[in-house]
Amino acid sequence: MANTYTQIYIQIVFCVSRRQSLISKDNKEELHKYITGIIQNRNTKLLAIHCMPDHIHILIGMKPTILLSDLVRDIKAGSSKFINDSKWIKGKFSWQEGYGAFSYSHSQLNNVINYINTQEDHHQKNSFKEEYLDLLQKFDVQYNDEYLFEWIE
Repeated sequence: MANTYTQIYIQIVFCVSRRQSLISKDNKEELHKYITGIIQNRNTKLLAIHCMPDHIHILIGMKPTILLSDLVRDIKAGSSKFINDSKWIKGKFSWQEGYGAFSYSHSQLNNVINYINTQEDHHQKNSFKEEYLDLLQKFDVQYNDEYLFEWIE
């Protein structure tokens, strides 16, 4: 649409089904590239991506014509199929239901990109559960414990 200008930055966070550690370091870069293709094919800009063995962080710049839920669905479905077709694991790979989405201003991008790119360092101090609950609290997101990800303690 002519004369429509936006800046929408969203960090997406979701995890492997049953929080299993199934994304190996050997396959991480290939998965990053595959997900990047999905995002670019949806006319969305990837700003940062980082897979941990049991979860993923993605920072995107998106257009208002894209539904976030559709984009996440496409990322999860496409990457699950890719992992299963590649036979990286025994059995069937899937992402857990749901996701977190957190919005940022342009002035926060460098900090968020750095945060995503240094996930290994971050998780030496904090668990994924601590990280995710911190994001929900920081963004004042109301949630029900019953519907959060399955946690492995």
